[in-house]
Amino acid sequence: MPEDFNARVIREFRENDGKVGPPFEGAPMILLHHAGAKSGAERVTPLIYFPEPDHYVIVASAAGAPSHPAWYHNLKTTPDVTVELATDSGVDTFTAHAEEITGDERDAQWDKIVGLNPGFGDYARKTEGIRTIPLIALTRAA
Repeated sequence: MPEDFNARVIREFRENDGKVGPPFEGAPMILLHHAGAKSGAERVTPLIYFPEPDHYVIVASAAGAPSHPAWYHNLKTTPDVTVELATDSGVDTFTAHAEEITGDERDAQWDKIVGLNPGFGDYARKTEGIRTIPLIALTRAA
Protein backbone atom coordinates (compact mmCIF):
# COMPACT_ATOMS: atom_id res chain seq x y z
CA MET A 1 0.00 0.00 0.00
CA PRO A 2 1.44 3.43 -0.90
CA GLU A 3 2.46 5.73 1.94
CA ASP A 4 -0.27 8.20 2.87
CA PHE A 5 0.45 11.89 2.17
CA ASN A 6 0.59 13.05 5.80
CA ALA A 7 2.69 10.04 6.80
CA ARG A 8 5.19 10.90 4.06
CA VAL A 9 5.42 14.54 5.18
CA ILE A 10 5.84 13.49 8.84
CA ARG A 11 8.58 11.02 7.89
CA GLU A 12 10.42 13.63 5.79
CA PHE A 13 10.09 16.19 8.60
CA ARG A 14 11.62 13.83 11.15
CA GLU A 15 14.35 12.49 8.86
CA ASN A 16 15.47 15.96 7.70
CA ASP A 17 15.39 18.19 10.83
CA GLY A 18 12.02 19.68 9.93
CA LYS A 19 12.58 20.09 6.21
CA VAL A 20 10.17 18.52 3.73
CA GLY A 21 9.81 18.27 -0.03
CA PRO A 22 7.03 19.42 -2.34
CA PRO A 23 4.43 20.74 -1.98
CA PHE A 24 5.67 22.26 1.31
CA GLU A 25 9.33 22.65 0.41
CA GLY A 26 10.77 25.80 1.99
CA ALA A 27 7.63 26.50 4.07
CA PRO A 28 7.88 26.77 7.87
CA MET A 29 6.44 23.51 9.18
CA ILE A 30 5.19 22.03 12.43
CA LEU A 31 3.98 18.63 13.47
CA LEU A 32 0.92 19.13 15.66
CA HIS A 33 0.27 16.36 18.21
CA HIS A 34 -3.37 16.45 19.31
CA ALA A 35 -5.91 14.14 20.91
CA GLY A 36 -8.85 12.78 18.93
CA ALA A 37 -12.06 14.50 20.07
CA LYS A 38 -13.96 11.22 20.46
CA SER A 39 -11.24 8.57 20.80
CA GLY A 40 -8.64 10.52 22.76
CA ALA A 41 -6.01 8.80 20.58
CA GLU A 42 -2.94 10.82 19.68
CA ARG A 43 -2.93 12.23 16.16
CA VAL A 44 -0.08 14.00 14.38
CA THR A 45 -0.78 16.52 11.63
CA PRO A 46 1.86 18.36 9.54
CA LEU A 47 0.99 22.04 9.03
CA ILE A 48 2.48 25.27 7.75
CA TYR A 49 2.80 27.86 10.51
CA PHE A 50 3.16 31.64 10.66
CA PRO A 51 5.29 33.01 13.51
CA GLU A 52 4.12 35.90 15.65
CA PRO A 53 6.03 37.44 18.57
CA ASP A 54 4.17 35.49 21.28
CA HIS A 55 2.59 32.56 19.39
CA TYR A 56 2.45 30.58 16.15
CA VAL A 57 -0.57 30.70 13.83
CA ILE A 58 -1.91 27.66 11.99
CA VAL A 59 -4.68 27.65 9.39
CA ALA A 60 -7.61 25.20 9.40
CA SER A 61 -8.03 25.41 5.62
CA ALA A 62 -8.42 21.70 4.78
CA ALA A 63 -7.29 22.84 1.30
CA GLY A 64 -10.64 24.59 0.82
CA ALA A 65 -12.85 21.63 1.74
CA PRO A 66 -16.45 22.43 2.73
CA SER A 67 -15.86 21.46 6.38
CA HIS A 68 -13.18 22.16 8.97
CA PRO A 69 -10.37 19.61 9.26
CA ALA A 70 -10.66 16.96 11.99
CA TRP A 71 -7.70 18.45 13.86
CA TYR A 72 -9.64 21.71 14.32
CA HIS A 73 -12.44 19.87 16.15
CA ASN A 74 -9.84 18.00 18.20
CA LEU A 75 -8.27 21.27 19.36
CA LYS A 76 -11.67 22.70 20.30
CA THR A 77 -12.19 19.64 22.56
CA THR A 78 -8.60 19.35 23.88
CA PRO A 79 -6.63 22.57 23.31
CA ASP A 80 -3.41 21.46 25.01
CA VAL A 81 -1.04 20.04 22.41
CA THR A 82 2.57 19.14 21.68
CA VAL A 83 4.35 20.82 18.80
CA GLU A 84 7.43 19.80 16.82
CA LEU A 85 8.65 23.04 15.24
CA ALA A 86 11.18 23.22 12.42
CA THR A 87 13.86 25.82 13.16
CA ASP A 88 17.14 26.76 11.50
CA SER A 89 18.97 24.68 14.10
CA GLY A 90 16.75 21.57 13.95
CA VAL A 91 13.48 20.63 15.59
CA ASP A 92 12.18 22.21 18.81
CA THR A 93 9.51 20.19 20.69
CA PHE A 94 7.29 21.92 23.25
CA THR A 95 3.79 21.94 24.74
CA ALA A 96 1.35 24.65 23.73
CA HIS A 97 -2.20 25.84 24.19
CA ALA A 98 -4.40 26.27 21.10
CA GLU A 99 -6.95 29.06 20.89
CA GLU A 100 -9.01 30.24 17.93
CA ILE A 101 -8.31 33.77 16.71
CA THR A 102 -11.56 35.67 16.09
CA GLY A 103 -12.96 39.04 15.06
CA ASP A 104 -10.80 41.90 13.84
CA GLU A 105 -7.65 40.14 15.04
CA ARG A 106 -8.50 37.13 12.85
CA ASP A 107 -9.23 39.36 9.84
CA ALA A 108 -5.93 41.23 10.18
CA GLN A 109 -4.01 37.98 10.64
CA TRP A 110 -5.79 36.43 7.63
CA ASP A 111 -4.79 39.35 5.39
CA LYS A 112 -1.18 38.93 6.51
CA ILE A 113 -1.24 35.16 5.86
CA VAL A 114 -2.72 35.53 2.38
CA GLY A 115 -0.07 38.16 1.62
CA LEU A 116 2.65 35.68 2.60
CA ASN A 117 1.02 32.59 1.07
CA PRO A 118 -1.60 33.42 -1.59
CA GLY A 119 -2.65 29.75 -1.83
CA PHE A 120 -4.66 30.22 1.35
CA GLY A 121 -6.69 32.88 -0.47
CA ASP A 122 -7.51 30.27 -3.12
CA TYR A 123 -8.73 27.93 -0.39
CA ALA A 124 -10.93 30.68 1.05
CA ARG A 125 -12.55 31.30 -2.33
CA LYS A 126 -13.45 27.59 -2.49
CA THR A 127 -15.22 27.87 0.89
CA GLU A 128 -17.05 31.17 0.24
CA GLY A 129 -20.58 31.00 1.59
CA ILE A 130 -19.85 27.65 3.25
CA ARG A 131 -17.43 28.42 6.07
CA THR A 132 -14.84 30.90 7.26
CA ILE A 133 -11.40 29.32 7.54
CA PRO A 134 -10.37 29.32 11.21
CA LEU A 135 -7.01 30.53 12.45
CA ILE A 136 -5.51 29.02 15.58
CA ALA A 137 -2.87 30.57 17.85
CA LEU A 138 -0.46 28.10 19.46
CA THR A 139 1.05 29.64 22.57
CA ARG A 140 3.95 27.89 24.31
CA ALA A 141 3.14 26.62 27.77
CA ALA A 142 5.07 28.37 30.52
